[in-house]
Amino acid sequence: MKKPLERRFHNCEVRAVPTENGSLITGKPIVYESKTDLGFFDEVIDLGALDGADLTDVRFLVNHNTDMIPLARSRRNNGNSTMTLTVVPDGMDIEAIVDTENNQTARELKSAIERGDLSGMSFMFSIDDEEWEDLESDHPTRHIKKIGSVVEVSAVTFPAYDATSINARSKEALENARAAVETAKLKARSVETDSNLLELEKAKTMILGGN
Repeated sequence: MKKPLERRFHNCEVRAVPTENGSLITGKPIVYESKTDLGFFDEVIDLGALDGADLTDVRFLVNHNTDMIPLARSRRNNGNSTMTLTVVPDGMDIEAIVDTENNQTARELKSAIERGDLSGMSFMFSIDDEEWEDLESDHPTRHIKKIGSVVEVSAVTFPAYDATSINARSKEALENARAAVETAKLKARSVETDSNLLELEKAKTMILGGN
């Protein structure tokens, strides 16, 4: 079954540096060990979550607008790529060369970064492994242990997801967060029920065996 894609936003330093081929945009869309409040729960991308992740084809967009022409693209970081992805000890860095001569959006992005009007990044990804803490509380914590794939990274206008802005900005994100908590709680209850049933069967076997 195809894994659902999720998005995460955060503040970071984004830079634009002139080059011969346009402008070099640098930033850090993924940060390890940084707790983010998603409204219904806190989330942490654990150290090493990108190990083995599928990074074979990743686009660079603005505000996750998948209808736009990508400003850059990484194809396994090969010679045809206009974006380089680097997994580093604290997450992931990107370097994207955008065509500010022929692309109006690229020029607008460069201007917004240089003026300090844009100061965040985000990424779209799938999850292969996760772990929950304090599911019995009103605000549990989700640890992303392993990222399955990254399909795009974005420079974003509103980088910080918090309990107030998530509802105003993205109903879909709010519903996804709610669903993630409910699914995790159902799984936890199922595991507990299965464990209780197993203990009950063991007890019955011991009693019957004793007779």
